[in-house]
Amino acid sequence: MAFWYNVSSGQVESDDNKSPGADLMGPYDTMEEAGAALETAAEKTRQWDEEDRRWNEGED
Repeated sequence: MAFWYNVSSGQVESDDNKSPGADLMGPYDTMEEAGAALETAAEKTRQWDEEDRRWNEGED
């Protein structure tokens, strides 16, 4: 079963009760991963921004 994070409601949803549409992040393997979706996305964004900065400055 997959889990989803609903950015509108702030709730974790399963395949059985997920909302339709663009308000969902996922799928995730566990409820815990889905619950941390915003933190995970923010961390990945920071990593990508740092990679872009290094690339643009010729460090890689």
